[in-house]
Amino acid sequence: MPVTPTTAMILAAGFGQRMRPLTDHLPKPLVPVAGKPLLDHALDRVAAAGVPTAVVNVHYLADQIIAHVAGRAHPRVEISDERNQILGTGGGVVKALPLLGDAPFFHINSDTLWIDGVRPNLSRLAEAFDPARMDILLLLAPTAASIGYSGSGDYAMAPDGALRRRKENQVVPFVYAGAAIMTPSIFREAPAGEFSLTKIFDAVNERERLFGLRLDGTWMHVGTPDAIAAAEDAYLASVA
Repeated sequence: MPVTPTTAMILAAGFGQRMRPLTDHLPKPLVPVAGKPLLDHALDRVAAAGVPTAVVNVHYLADQIIAHVAGRAHPRVEISDERNQILGTGGGVVKALPLLGDAPFFHINSDTLWIDGVRPNLSRLAEAFDPARMDILLLLAPTAASIGYSGSGDYAMAPDGALRRRKENQVVPFVYAGAAIMTPSIFREAPAGEFSLTKIFDAVNERERLFGLRLDGTWMHVGTPDAIAAAEDAYLASVA
């Protein structure tokens, strides 16, 4: 029977360079979209999924993020402090592992937003995650229908959810939507210091234990100031 993870990690340590000038004095996770900071969108989804603890990593303008989450009880927020080092998306997870525990955990990018369909996508991820077959289950959005995204996608997906990474000059149907369930043991042989989470994805993919779940709803990537307006328009349309 599926078990919802009891911890989540939310990546909030980036510099947000593509979001300048908004991020000159404000960390990207605190940039407001549709009435609340990006980070709160992520934390609210984690709370709605029944996850009691969220680990938030910080580096750039960390004090602002720490102050922002200080009074939060649902979920309870623990800080993984990266102010003294640049760790990248992969190294950040390795540093946070003692706070995340030994069981599979949610992993969410703070700049990813989506409007749920009939059922919440984090609950769908938890139900679909099968530790016997999977080390990572990624939430994937259709490349063509996503808002604020103009790339060539990340993965092709087999009917059983198994993933195949995009080759150079190839266009594939799905883009990683910035939310996943991961098994901590995959980081046992991770390199020290800074590295990209993509390395872990690729290693798990080679072992045929990387799977995907198609997002139900609308996905938005908020990477630039222009993308904020597009995301807000989508939110307005969804409640009209």
